[in-house]
Amino acid sequence: MDGKKDFTLNPVNYPGPKLRAFLEKIHAEGMHYIVINDPGIGVNKSYGTYQRGIANDVFIKYEGKPFLAQVWPGAVHFPDFLNPKTVEWWGDEIRRFHELAPIDGLWIDMNEVSNFCTGLCTIPKGRICPNGTGPGWICCLDCKNVTKTKWDDPPYKINASGIQAPIGYKTIATSATHYNGVREYDAHSLYGFSETIATHKGLQALEGKRPFILSRATFVGSGHYAAHWTGDNKGTWEDLKYSISTVLNFGIFGVPMVGSDICGFYPAPTEELCNRWIEVGAFYPFSRDHANYYSPRQELYQWKSVAKSARNALGMRYKLLPYFYTLNYEAHKTGAPIVRPLFFTFPNIPELYELSTQFLVGSSVMVSPVLEKAKTKVSALFPTGTWYSLFDMTQAIVTKEPHYRSLDAPLHVVNVHLYQNAIIPMQRGGMITKQARMTPFTIVVAFPLGASEGEAKGNLFLDEDELPKMTLGNGKSTYIDFHATTSNGTVKIWSEVQESKYALDKGWYIEKVTVLGLNGIGGAFEILLDGTKIEDTSKVQFATEEHQYIDKLEDGGHKKSMMLDIKGLELPVGKNFAMSWKMGI
Repeated sequence: MDGKKDFTLNPVNYPGPKLRAFLEKIHAEGMHYIVINDPGIGVNKSYGTYQRGIANDVFIKYEGKPFLAQVWPGAVHFPDFLNPKTVEWWGDEIRRFHELAPIDGLWIDMNEVSNFCTGLCTIPKGRICPNGTGPGWICCLDCKNVTKTKWDDPPYKINASGIQAPIGYKTIATSATHYNGVREYDAHSLYGFSETIATHKGLQALEGKRPFILSRATFVGSGHYAAHWTGDNKGTWEDLKYSISTVLNFGIFGVPMVGSDICGFYPAPTEELCNRWIEVGAFYPFSRDHANYYSPRQELYQWKSVAKSARNALGMRYKLLPYFYTLNYEAHKTGAPIVRPLFFTFPNIPELYELSTQFLVGSSVMVSPVLEKAKTKVSALFPTGTWYSLFDMTQAIVTKEPHYRSLDAPLHVVNVHLYQNAIIPMQRGGMITKQARMTPFTIVVAFPLGASEGEAKGNLFLDEDELPKMTLGNGKSTYIDFHATTSNGTVKIWSEVQESKYALDKGWYIEKVTVLGLNGIGGAFEILLDGTKIEDTSKVQFATEEHQYIDKLEDGGHKKSMMLDIKGLELPVGKNFAMSWKMGI
């Protein structure tokens, strides 16, 4: 920004022609560019956004005049997003900025709303505010407390900082007024939500694409429009732990696309903490390393060890993108969180109700990270059944009762397990999502270990990923249900495709099916494609590897069980397939 003013470019560091050339380059590679934006509009008569805001009368008022506050640009007014004229003006400012720099989304910050001052303020005469020295968050306006109304001084206080502050502390005075005379007292918690809706409308109007918005302030319903991060979490082991419960809570609150600042916003994290944090954060729905402007550099590549952990954990995330994306579709359709507490899948296990050191991605992928300093093992609670390591699917854990198990977790290892009865879609991964999503698919089928009778299910949603809505029926999406059974010595795996055209047009295909927990392949293998038997299966290869057990099975027995890879397949994702074979002896 130029002088921290919204919808401007710093002409020295970000000259328009150079920035547009850069954006053209990354857009051609399939990458996106999102910039930060605060609601406070700098009071500056030479600033177009401010001029047009005053002309359209879009700001929150106090006794008939625009309410004055201070944020990063200095003195600011706050747009009143409950006013339809403000929504139009905001959308027009987004359009103007997009012509200057064709960004792909907006990160809307400070929208609780945050104010560096408290009370009723005026711009000081005879001194510059802020003066450019010292931190920008010290109030330099001339202010007086507003306590003359019951709206500004109700009989309860805000104790977030332990100081029993008045309700309007470091925000908009609660007796200020919005459109139609609505008091800030009644609308305060809606500020970020109303800004999010206006931003969504403005971005979607640009090119008709699905907007990406990241909002710090949320309310019930925000998850319909925006992603969220959990604010300025600290770079401490305690906050790494808290990040899991916070992300789980927001999923339950209806904000499924959520994550915390990986490695912490401040102070500087240790190398070990950053290793462990990316191993958790790679599985947040919204995954971002982010730090305070004044903190030392903490990009993941700043340390060799962290880069190694990141390649491992993010490598798995990118292989799981089709699974994550299908969970986004489920969240859109049903409101289900993407990342969930374990009790969502296992509601009958009371020990899980307060567990927040592990989490599920969807219903079937469990992440059990290291959350403490200097630990190379993790104690993880495994609900009843069979769990397979996603990083090495020959490794299996079987339990008849919910049990804590001690797992090896050297610095670069995060334990991620797939539960029985699940089918998940994976791809090869890649450096960017555009590459990753065009790679061939692997379908992973997880049966209970040694099962002679069993079934598994899963699904996959694919679409043109910038369409305004995730939906079927538009000719640019495909949905597939996957099924598998083992019964009477025969294994069957099949798909049921809805709206095949999109996936067929894209040319996506399944190159491998991995089956976990059975005793190999005996014979009578066949594949049908849209009901027609494939006669030539000469390219199909079978590889088996015996499952290893983390510890002995509880009954003391040893069931011989295999991981079976069926390779060399070229099954179009958009066609119904069915494969079957007799199990080995």
